Amino acid sequence: MAATQVDTTLNPRVASLKPSKTMALTDLATKLKEEGADIIGLAAGEPDFDTPAPIVEAGVEALRQGYTRYTPNTGTSALRKAICAKLQQENGLTYSPDEIVVSNGAKQCIWQGLLAVCSPGDEVIIPAPYWVSYPEMARLAGAEPVIVEATPAEGFRLTPQKLRAAITPRSRLLILCTPSNPTGAVYTKEELEALAAVVAEHPRLLVLSDEIYEYIVYPPAQHHSFGALPGMWDRTLTVNGFSKAYAMTGWRLGYLAAPRHFAKAAAVIQSQSTSGASSIAQHAAVTALELGPGGGPLVQQMIAAFEQRRDYVTQRLQQMPGVQLDAPQGAFYVMPEVSAFAGPGVEAKGFGPVPDVDTLCRYLIEKANVALVPGDAFGAPTCIRISYAASMETLTKALDRLEAALAPANFTRAS
Repeated sequence: MAATQVDTTLNPRVASLKPSKTMALTDLATKLKEEGADIIGLAAGEPDFDTPAPIVEAGVEALRQGYTRYTPNTGTSALRKAICAKLQQENGLTYSPDEIVVSNGAKQCIWQGLLAVCSPGDEVIIPAPYWVSYPEMARLAGAEPVIVEATPAEGFRLTPQKLRAAITPRSRLLILCTPSNPTGAVYTKEELEALAAVVAEHPRLLVLSDEIYEYIVYPPAQHHSFGALPGMWDRTLTVNGFSKAYAMTGWRLGYLAAPRHFAKAAAVIQSQSTSGASSIAQHAAVTALELGPGGGPLVQQMIAAFEQRRDYVTQRLQQMPGVQLDAPQGAFYVMPEVSAFAGPGVEAKGFGPVPDVDTLCRYLIEKANVALVPGDAFGAPTCIRISYAASMETLTKALDRLEAALAPANFTRAS
């Protein structure tokens, strides 16, 4: 009897998704390391610090005390109350516990927020450079991403003029990330107020404010929550979490704070997908929030180290001919402009043509043993993203290699 052919058709929304280049390059760097190559990976956005000891001890104690069962879908009462207190005291945002949804990381919160408020045919306005997952999440929700370029000359920050020009009757959601992944840009309060004035002109337009890098800000820059601006609470979904500031990436814990009808919708989605987050991580997160404003002294020590690394990496890159970079104001990334090393007619000695930054990153991992992320993954095709969430020793070695690999003598451009 002849075997029937299997129908391998995928959901069109899933089939159209692009894999994360950040994860792909991180996986490639790991694979090459396992094969014995001396690869320095500066692709992933993960702090190189251990989770602060009091948080770890709280997690261990949760295990000892038997906090190993399912929690309520939206999170434990203790954690949601602690999040409400934090948002009130530090962000000027007033929520009740039933307006908080604790999830398995901020990424899940963003996805659930998008799915809750967007309908097929809606438009999601995304300033570029953007985090790689925003456009793909919009597509998966059936919405259309509308990419609006924010240039280096604009500090990689969306202007009110560009926002106004991008809005149509189909516009449903504006995504803002400050401090920004991938650029490290931080919006001033005045800049956010100017954007809020445009948003207020359009009753249907909501804002998803991704504030996961909130604590990682370098003076004189300051973080401001969009939802705390006059008239913006009702239309803002605020996303935050514990991964970046508290070095808790593996604990997988984030939260969405939103008006009750939006939070309830996100909670229903979660109840039919993952259900509640880890009971142990939630118990530890209460202790994290008790460390104090700004994460307390232990977190501030990490941020001081990030600032020192930011200064070093920025200075080194600015000294390299052909690299254009302004110092970022937050997060732990730099996004230098490197069009001098990629484009039509560009060739690298001993490697071949370098038509784009994708190829440039392949050149750097092959010739310099340094793994970075090409900027086109973030909507910035002439840039590369470098994470400086690594030790000074590692960063020094990586920048020495990059400086040698990007020496002008290694590149030619056909006239």
